[in-house]
Amino acid sequence: MEEVVAINEANGGEIYLLHDVLSTDADDPSLVAARRMDWEEFCSDLPPRELAVVEFLVEGKSGSAIARKLRVKDSKIQAIKRHLAKAIVEFMGPEILQEIQRWPAWKNSINASRERLACKYERCH
Repeated sequence: MEEVVAINEANGGEIYLLHDVLSTDADDPSLVAARRMDWEEFCSDLPPRELAVVEFLVEGKSGSAIARKLRVKDSKIQAIKRHLAKAIVEFMGPEILQEIQRWPAWKNSINASRERLACKYERCH
């Protein structure tokens, strides 16, 4: 795990070890591409107002800010959000709610190994 896999000369000779490469927080590119395709397909069927709500939510806008931008009441935005939630579950399946919260198995394994090594270090010192 301590093997040097790359040296970034542009960044002052920063050294990347094998464990740095394996423990990246970035998602697998194939998973990102599949999610993007699913998301684009889902959004392609949305009415313009619902699509606008999705875009504002992605930007991090609050419900009341979205309501002001779209010139509707907060309750209308809440209703659209509930409808979108149901539509996402219907489109992607009921397991989507658990799937988006699950850590990849390889991350769990690496985290468990790190915790085990940390405990071992604490016991020895």
